Amino acid sequence: MEKKVYSIDGKELRTINLDDKIFGLPVNEDVIYYAITNELANKRVGTACTKTRAEVHGSNAKPYKQKGTGNARRGDKKSPITVGGGTIFGPRPRDYSYSIPKKEKRLAMKSILSLQAQSDRLTVVEDFTIESGKTKDLVKILNNFTKGERTVILLKDDDKLIRQAGKNLPNVYFLSYNRLRAHDLYYGRKVIMLEGAAKNLSDFYADSKEAE
Repeated sequence: MEKKVYSIDGKELRTINLDDKIFGLPVNEDVIYYAITNELANKRVGTACTKTRAEVHGSNAKPYKQKGTGNARRGDKKSPITVGGGTIFGPRPRDYSYSIPKKEKRLAMKSILSLQAQSDRLTVVEDFTIESGKTKDLVKILNNFTKGERTVILLKDDDKLIRQAGKNLPNVYFLSYNRLRAHDLYYGRKVIMLEGAAKNLSDFYADSKEAE
């Protein structure tokens, strides 16, 4: 697949051949769904907790005698059917995280990259950094490619200066080529990939033993 490479000013410089094994695959919606669901589950804190009748503070005494009142039998005020009582089958602290096969996760990432490339949301830009680390300098570059929509920038390495410049931008997300996140990559309305990241992605996912 051929893509145009743009300068930081938005001018066309040259073309680049993207690896079809990464950017030209048929989109597998199933593995994309599994990867995104897995990431969201792993992010859950799992601290929701309700009190059972054994944990509610209150008296153990019967509110009235067992017989002779005409009311239903009642044990104590902590009963789940009483206002202020315990909760039946409420949430308890738990770990929601789980793992998916490595090949499935890698295939999901390649499917999303293929989807973005084939839908023309992917733009390849020459390698750059923000020497000043200032947000205004990054915004000046992004304005040549985006109009304020949710934007994902694929980096060729962990560039701290670019990340520093963009940490105050609410709709801009940074992903290193070897640490992609399916959720952010899939929902990015615009994906800006550095030219060096394209080459690194080809090397990173070049595994002859991997089943497509």
